[in-house]
Amino acid sequence: MVFQCQRDSWARQFTTRVASCRPAELPAEGGAKETLRGFHVVLEDTILFPEGGGQPDDRGLIDDIPVLRVTRQGPAAVHFVQTPLEPGRQVLLTVDWDRRFDHMQQHSGQHLITAFADLMFGFKTTSWELGHQRTVIELDTPSVTAEQVEALEKNVNEKIRARIPVVVREHSEDDPEIETVRSRGLPDNHTGPVRIISIEGIDDNMCCGTHVSNLSDLQVIKLLGTEKGKKNKTNLVFLAGNRVLKSVERSHSIEKALTSLLKNGAEEHVEAVKRLQNSVKLLQKNNLNLLRDLAVLTAQNFKSNPGRGRVFVLHRKDGDSEFMNIIANEIGTEDTLLFLTVGDEKAAGLFLLAGPSEVVEKLGPRVAELLEGKGAGKRDRFQGKATRMSRRAEVQALLQDFIGHQTLEE
Repeated sequence: MVFQCQRDSWARQFTTRVASCRPAELPAEGGAKETLRGFHVVLEDTILFPEGGGQPDDRGLIDDIPVLRVTRQGPAAVHFVQTPLEPGRQVLLTVDWDRRFDHMQQHSGQHLITAFADLMFGFKTTSWELGHQRTVIELDTPSVTAEQVEALEKNVNEKIRARIPVVVREHSEDDPEIETVRSRGLPDNHTGPVRIISIEGIDDNMCCGTHVSNLSDLQVIKLLGTEKGKKNKTNLVFLAGNRVLKSVERSHSIEKALTSLLKNGAEEHVEAVKRLQNSVKLLQKNNLNLLRDLAVLTAQNFKSNPGRGRVFVLHRKDGDSEFMNIIANEIGTEDTLLFLTVGDEKAAGLFLLAGPSEVVEKLGPRVAELLEGKGAGKRDRFQGKATRMSRRAEVQALLQDFIGHQTLEE
């Protein structure tokens, strides 16, 4: 059937009656943690659009009861709520207008872009997705040039400024006119009239969604560019209407923040960031050289100590695997058992156990277990990641105990 939301996409409230109500569940999805228990409510008619044709469903209220999902099941729109409603009860529907109008702008914008991509370049639309922040049109072409994107954006915005009407017409399924309009075909469970969305003089398209009544309602369209699609196709990304305004607002806020941080004008931001990146790279290089020198000095200091033991333990917050391996190479692993760690002492980090091969092979997995981490060994080295660096003292005790027993046996 054709619902009131399709006959009048601008209606924000509507009075109707409950046709049926039965227990149901709403499966967990997105950020939801668990399945919700509630009821599927069918109304005599509805202004809440059930998802379909690439357009997400509406949200709103039945009286003061939130509608969490609206789906199409055959000819019926099914509303998921968590409060039961008695069949025959008269109710007032209220649509979440911000969400609805956003969907209207993006959907009508998609029709306009699709029409001109075909008219100008012969690019057919194979699918589209109305996302939470952006909308994507899949074009049946392996590539779209920047010049084509620019020309397409210019033409669709000229039509918006021309205030061209968007008209919705209903036809019976056997009307021969529906064979002449652009469509990917009717769904298998379709029943009732066929809706054709006409942008006067530009496009006629079979569609079940909600739309604006004039292209001027779109305000503006911004094509954000293209992305590589699947199977030799190209994804065209765009914003329409209020989404463009919100994007400009976000960009302006970021620009103001960068101006404050970088102490220069917006036109100098890119060069300022490039200079900072170069400075960071130089500092990282210098820091790496210092760490290498420190590793060598640390090893030499241990080797020059006549009272050194057979176990060498070191932790450093700043460091990497190379730092630890340089120390192990400089000290040597034939007669010394080394336990080295880098990272936050109370959180996660990296570890290295180095020493005689038979000892490392035996103790390596146990060290990883104590640190609640994972690692792998080869000959005289066992290294990996640890999630509990705070247990380093337990590892040290294990190594000292093992070396102590070996000394007694000798």
